Amino acid sequence: MSNVTPFPLPAAQGAGAAASQIGFDRLELQRIMDLYGRMVAAGHWRDYALDLGREAAIFSAFRRSAERPEFRIEKRPSLRHRQGMWALIGEAGNVLKRGAELQGVLAPVERRLLKIIGE
Repeated sequence: MSNVTPFPLPAAQGAGAAASQIGFDRLELQRIMDLYGRMVAAGHWRDYALDLGREAAIFSAFRRSAERPEFRIEKRPSLRHRQGMWALIGEAGNVLKRGAELQGVLAPVERRLLKIIGE
């Protein structure tokens, strides 16, 4: 019971190699899921999906399960020094907002939530 067996590292991954999978840290995911929960409570979103890949981590929010996501929140660390690693992408695939801070990228969705609640 006291033996700890480490997971084997892929051959390409070693000292100084890039991570094989991009993910959200705890605070980022907490902020995203908080927004998702408020949109669900408002009756606007019903489903979500997470895609954690080699180049990006993507959170997709759906109005219904059987359609394209209304919004995608993408984290691409490779763009950190260029356009910012965060992007908010609309249903048609257009980039709505891009930046270095998650809070600023989520602002358009936050404003939409205020309009939905106000109706």
